[in-house]
Amino acid sequence: MRDVEAVARYVRHHYRHFNAAALIDAADGYIRHLESNGRMFLTMAGAMSTAELGLSLAEMIRRNKVHAITCTGANLEEDLFNLVAHDHYVRIPRYRDLTPADEEELLSRHLNRVTDTCIPEEEAIRRLEKAILEEWTAADRNGERCFPHEFMYRVIRSGKLRQYCQIDPKDSWLVAACEADLPIIVPGWEDSTLGNIYTGHCISGDVRNVHTVRTGIEYMMMLADWYKATCRDHSIGFFQIGGGIAGDFPICVVPMLEQDLRIHDIPRWGYFCQISDSTTSFGSYSGAVPNEKITWGKLSRDTPSYIIESDATIVAPLIFACVLAPDVR
Repeated sequence: MRDVEAVARYVRHHYRHFNAAALIDAADGYIRHLESNGRMFLTMAGAMSTAELGLSLAEMIRRNKVHAITCTGANLEEDLFNLVAHDHYVRIPRYRDLTPADEEELLSRHLNRVTDTCIPEEEAIRRLEKAILEEWTAADRNGERCFPHEFMYRVIRSGKLRQYCQIDPKDSWLVAACEADLPIIVPGWEDSTLGNIYTGHCISGDVRNVHTVRTGIEYMMMLADWYKATCRDHSIGFFQIGGGIAGDFPICVVPMLEQDLRIHDIPRWGYFCQISDSTTSFGSYSGAVPNEKITWGKLSRDTPSYIIESDATIVAPLIFACVLAPDVR
């Protein structure tokens, strides 16, 4: 905790202008939102799990600073890839200098590159595949249907991965979410390594009912139920890391409830922050400023809104440090 306080103190002393000041403003808004009995919904795009965001996000979950998450299928699985194969990852600091021949050589070694970090196929992907396939086929035999994150929770709770752990489980955000039984929404899960693997097992006949893994439409229905239940007693904030489907999908639950279901007492998101390096341009929703979301019925003119145009791998842990040490002002 002293380390977090030291980081928060440093940030508050040095981060005074431009994107740095926006970071502080967003962190203070996050703190005020929680202190006003608010709840925070976090969305995660990019490859934040491979960037080991769990080092800070897991503690945010344990300290009740995050109450639900939407993430891509890649972020869902890559947190567990890192858990079971961390020592086999290969970092390539000069990745910008790689030639196509260098990339082919990495492929021949079964190393899948994400920017400067290579995920080892055998130790990460295939280890998790074996464990989760057992859960898929068991559910298929029993006529059960579960969401992607629920299958991951089953794998964690089964202890099947315990023998392979190569980092402290307290640094896994998914383990922390599992322990808290946190709601997780994973739109477009099919666009992930495990989504591709699941498809293969459906084609081969290992899984007979393709709907054993539940869909994105059902995820929106689940999110609608969560939002309606939570907003009765709490304002709900929206903390967005990156752009894409992880942010676009869940923020729409509010106008869907209000405009499509015609529920007229649904409050809009009560806080909004986006960390993104996507610049504002013609038709770029990932780079759209918060005001544009007002016209879609997602935010109101009074919603505290912040945008930090920077790299989330740098910015998010600093905001988390400030939120975890709210008394450092």
